[in-house]
Amino acid sequence: MTSDAKALVLEQVREYHREQRAGAFRPGETRILSSGAVLDEEDRVALVEAALDLRIAAGARARTFESRFARYFGLRKAHMTNSGSSANLLALSALTSPRLGEQRLRPGDEVITVAGGFPTTVNPIVQNGLVPVFVDVELGTYNTTVERVEAAISERTRAVMIAHTLGNPYPVAEIRQLAEEHELFLVEDNCDAVGSTYRGELTGTFGDLATVSFYPAHHITTGEGGCVLTRSLELARIVESLRDWGRDCWCEPGEDDTCLKRFDYQMGTLPRGYDHKYIFSHVGYNLKATDLQGALALSQLRKLPEFGAARRRNWQRLRDGLADVPGLLLPTATPGSDPSWFGFVITVSPDAGYTRRDLVGFLEERRIGTRRLFGGNLTRHPAYLDAPHRVVGELTNSDVITEQTFWIGVYPGITEEMTDYMVESVREFTAKHG
Repeated sequence: MTSDAKALVLEQVREYHREQRAGAFRPGETRILSSGAVLDEEDRVALVEAALDLRIAAGARARTFESRFARYFGLRKAHMTNSGSSANLLALSALTSPRLGEQRLRPGDEVITVAGGFPTTVNPIVQNGLVPVFVDVELGTYNTTVERVEAAISERTRAVMIAHTLGNPYPVAEIRQLAEEHELFLVEDNCDAVGSTYRGELTGTFGDLATVSFYPAHHITTGEGGCVLTRSLELARIVESLRDWGRDCWCEPGEDDTCLKRFDYQMGTLPRGYDHKYIFSHVGYNLKATDLQGALALSQLRKLPEFGAARRRNWQRLRDGLADVPGLLLPTATPGSDPSWFGFVITVSPDAGYTRRDLVGFLEERRIGTRRLFGGNLTRHPAYLDAPHRVVGELTNSDVITEQTFWIGVYPGITEEMTDYMVESVREFTAKHG
């Protein structure tokens, strides 16, 4: 395709996008999503341009995004994946690599996590034959505490893997210090918290490894997609190998002999000179992203600051509007943090005069989307009943979350008019039923 033809196609894409006008918000008729992607003209053009180039596997755009995303965090390496769940699997699996020697995690080792969360933070622990150790969280922040994590450490504990709940950072600096004192790995599940800070530093920069999701609900999107970040070149190399079939070679697809000794290796019991592109040092996966995802990621990344500002603005408007409503426990930021909020979480008090189900039903009838705080107490789900695990302390608050907690949206597609309608709806219901 000539440059003139390509320019014409992209201009037509721009015209098409401008013709796609959203209808006016109609309270009670227009669905207010709890989360969703915000995609503009530049996003549409980026995707079409990548499609015109027919680079459908990971390529230059994906690599450029990885470089820029790592730079955003001030970290050395970022590796795009096909989902945030895959990013979590890769991050924890990397800690089991034989390349880490005596430091590696082995089956039966314990990893501390929280009971009140999303399964993909816990699943990699189980999938690697490790033992999740569940601790409770606080109501209000919906994160765990340093004291709970410290109480859970045993002789078998080798790592901590916790998510920043709904964008609200847990006390990650203190937990990192605790991990260092006990020689534990720390994996930050930062999927809900891109742009959040704790003590002035971005979340995702405290752990040995950090993960991000680019699912449409998250802070920026590539449709499906995710990323693993680290400052450790050793861990980055392991993550890349595990992501790319377990291969030992680090050449990009379509490239050869980056190391200048492609036919001069002897590894395992293979003959010397076996093609390095086909030597496998890990039992790996194929969890790569595509260049179309890289193109969209680059376009979305430019909007990350404004997206974060919108999330904070919408959260604060809800917080102010509901501040004096009886019967509701409203969310609070962890001290020392500035969250880039994923959602606005509400817990209905036992003496409110109504239940979570009552309030959620009313909001849904009004076309206001609601979501549970993920799995609630994960230890109560069928998937984990027979899985080896350990519980430290009571999971009282995780049970409260299971029974009484939900959240509503703050994502950038929500307008002030929508936010005010959500406030008005909650206040109307509680005035009648409280």
